[in-house]
Amino acid sequence: MVRLENLTKSFRGRLALGGLSLDIAPGEIFGLLGHNGAGKSTTFGMMLGHIHPDAGEAFIAGHSVQRERAKAISRVGAIFETPAFYDYMSGWENLRFLVSLSGLESDGRLMDAVRLVRLEKRIHDPVRAYSHGMRQRLALAQALLPDPAFILLDEPTEGLDPEGIQEMREMIRHLRDERGLTVMLSSHLLAEVEQLCDRVAILHQGRMVFCGSWKSGEPPWQFDIDDWAKAGPVFAQAGALVGPGNLVTLPPGSDAADVVAALVRSGVRVRGVAVVRKTLEDFYMERVGQ
Repeated sequence: MVRLENLTKSFRGRLALGGLSLDIAPGEIFGLLGHNGAGKSTTFGMMLGHIHPDAGEAFIAGHSVQRERAKAISRVGAIFETPAFYDYMSGWENLRFLVSLSGLESDGRLMDAVRLVRLEKRIHDPVRAYSHGMRQRLALAQALLPDPAFILLDEPTEGLDPEGIQEMREMIRHLRDERGLTVMLSSHLLAEVEQLCDRVAILHQGRMVFCGSWKSGEPPWQFDIDDWAKAGPVFAQAGALVGPGNLVTLPPGSDAADVVAALVRSGVRVRGVAVVRKTLEDFYMERVGQ
C-alpha cells in the first residue's frame, strides 16, 4: 500500500529526515515513533505532498506522491497537525462544507462517517460546544470523507482522557478489521501503539534506527529459586540459557512447567516463575540509546 524510498529533507541546513525507506502492507496498522523533531511530521508532510523532499519518493497504492499527487492521495485520509473547524458552525455543517470543496455531495457518506465515530447525538451542535475528544472524533470523520483505503493519523489520542483513548483505539481497529483500511499513526503514548500496531519504525534525530516487530524472539523467564548453583545443571540439561539478572531463556517449544518439575526433583525450591515481556517503551529506549 505504501512505499517510501530514501526520503530526505533538510531545513536551513539542518537534517530533518535522512534516507527513510520502508514499506507498509495493505491492512496493516503501522506506527511511526520518535522524539519531538525526530522527523515524524516531516515524513507525514511528504507523504501528503505538503513538503517536497530534497531526495527520494513516496508511493501510495503504486502512485508517486511527488509526480502523481492527485492519484496518490485520492483515497487517503488524514489527521495531520491540529484539525481546524469553524466553531460557530455545527459538526454537520463543517463536514458538509468540507465535502462541498471536494465536489462530493453525498449525505449518505457523511452520515456513515458520523456513525463510525459515534457523533450522531451531537453532530448538529455547534463545534464550540464540543469537548476535545469530540473534536478528535470529528477530525476522524473528516479524514474518512474521501472513502480512503489508507489513513494517516498524527497523534490521534493526544489530550484525550482514558475513555477517549479507548474509544479512539476501538475505532482505529474497526477501520482495519471491518473496513480493510491501512493505517499509519504516530503517537507518544507507546502503550497505545503497543496495543494497536503490527510493526513500528523508530526515528531518532532524523534517521530510522529500527523498522519491524519488537516482539520477535522468545521472552525470558524470571525464576525465584533458592539455589542457583544447584539449578545450573538443570537449566543446562533443558537447553536453557541463564543471562544477566538471572533471566532464563528457554528453547523454542519448551514448557516452563517441565523445567520447574526438573528443578524440584533436583532439590531446588521454586518460589515463583513468570515470563518477562519487554514493553514497547523498553524496546524504544534501548533503540534510541537512553
